[in-house]
Amino acid sequence: MGAKNCPETPRQKMINMMYIVLTAMLALNVSAEVLQAFRLINASLIHTLDAVNNKNQQIYSSFEQAYLENPAKVEEWKQKADQVQRSSKELQDYISKLKEDQVIYSGSERVSEKNPYDPELHYLVTMNNDSLEIKKEDDLNGPSEFMIKQKRAAELREKITTYKNSLVALLGDDEPELTETILSTLETADPVAAKNPNKEKNSWESMHFENTPLAAILTVLSKIQIDVRNAEANVLTYLYSQIDAGSFKFNKLGARVIANSNIVFQGEPYVAEVFLAAEDTTQQPEIIINGRPAEVADGKAIYKVGTNEPGIFKWSGLIKYKTPDGIFKDYKFEQTYQVTKPSVTMSAEKMNVFYRGLDNPFDISGGLPKENLEVEMTNGKITKSGDKFVVRPTELDEQGKRTTITVYANMNGARKLVGTTTWRVKKVPDPVAQVAGKSGGDIRKERLQVEDGVMAILEDFDFDFKYKVTQFEIQTTVKGGYVDRKLSKSDRFTKEQKEQLKNVALESIVYISNIKAVGDDGSTRDINPISFIVK
Repeated sequence: MGAKNCPETPRQKMINMMYIVLTAMLALNVSAEVLQAFRLINASLIHTLDAVNNKNQQIYSSFEQAYLENPAKVEEWKQKADQVQRSSKELQDYISKLKEDQVIYSGSERVSEKNPYDPELHYLVTMNNDSLEIKKEDDLNGPSEFMIKQKRAAELREKITTYKNSLVALLGDDEPELTETILSTLETADPVAAKNPNKEKNSWESMHFENTPLAAILTVLSKIQIDVRNAEANVLTYLYSQIDAGSFKFNKLGARVIANSNIVFQGEPYVAEVFLAAEDTTQQPEIIINGRPAEVADGKAIYKVGTNEPGIFKWSGLIKYKTPDGIFKDYKFEQTYQVTKPSVTMSAEKMNVFYRGLDNPFDISGGLPKENLEVEMTNGKITKSGDKFVVRPTELDEQGKRTTITVYANMNGARKLVGTTTWRVKKVPDPVAQVAGKSGGDIRKERLQVEDGVMAILEDFDFDFKYKVTQFEIQTTVKGGYVDRKLSKSDRFTKEQKEQLKNVALESIVYISNIKAVGDDGSTRDINPISFIVK
């Protein structure tokens, strides 16, 4: 496996580019925006570090499984992988401790009852899962003293060099491209000297850690940790690929059962395929079901049994498979399936009846996939809307004698009847006239005078269906006992009616009659009259 198989990811390239730009910006000014940018980069690096570490742990688990299956062939490569794991952890732990010591040196305080966690502040999580509050992210002197004068940077450089040399030694001379990738990723050489002979020579330590704020130091150390993890991943992938081809290349051999369904209807057969996942195509496994050998073809056996009665049933077996070393291993399995009588439950979601001229929401349940259902009805039309259905009856059917919904299911290529229900179809009920939200009784004169007109309301009706008043007549008694009648051809009080209500006497009756309203379906209804006693 060459370096071409371990390319630098676009995410890593982006992080490296941002790191270079931010480092250049430091030469101009350590502003709050730059520090915030380093925080974001460092958080992204730590997230990437966790992702690469999880990937590496999966490879180590693969080594463990392969070793259990075939110790003789895997031992050499697993020992090298274990060596990589130990040296990688040692360097990772050293850098994590270096971060912690650096933050403490520059001034920090652990999260405690006296110093509670504040999401607005910046923290470092230690290896012991403690949180250190970073108080001086822009500190330039502390990091230089700690890393340069105390030679901690030189010590880090030495450990990185030792680590990468150990990885190169494991690879030998067989993988020059991968070796070159590791050497360039973990480069610790001093930068090339400038052509100006009077200019002081720069070092790897000073280039990364001298006159650099604490926020940038932590970001640099996180980047080095990712470089270490990536080098570890590349070497592990190579080592795992070197395991002999006859050894198992997967985490686990296991029995697999694929049934046509775990719920079948009475009278329908229960059918399932039984096979070994990742089986060797050069040899057929032996499959035993319920204590009897089964016929095997293309690595699979078919288990088929009739279903004469409802209930829950279990079946089991094992698969015998010969490993590359000639040892037979057993892989057991157990399955459960349920036999039920064909049935569905049908329900109208709004009311227990259908209403003519409206879209009535309708649901069908019972464990059957709705895409396998065919629904028919008399006296109307039923259509599918998402996972539900909509029923729109055409004629009234108060007794429920002519409106039937029938459900069929497509099962194993056959169309079967699974349920039939009858329904009543009613007309939308008449609305109730209201003024000021009331359908009669006492009403204050000033309240009556500020109202605009008469409304038609459907009480206790769940559908989005409305009526609008198209005419009404107001009757009041005037002096001399005469009845004053005023007609409106809309739902609003006319000018004459408002004057009529203005002159009405207290304790007299206002009678509203001859009320008509039209519904959303275009039908016109005569509404019962209403009356009020003026107070």
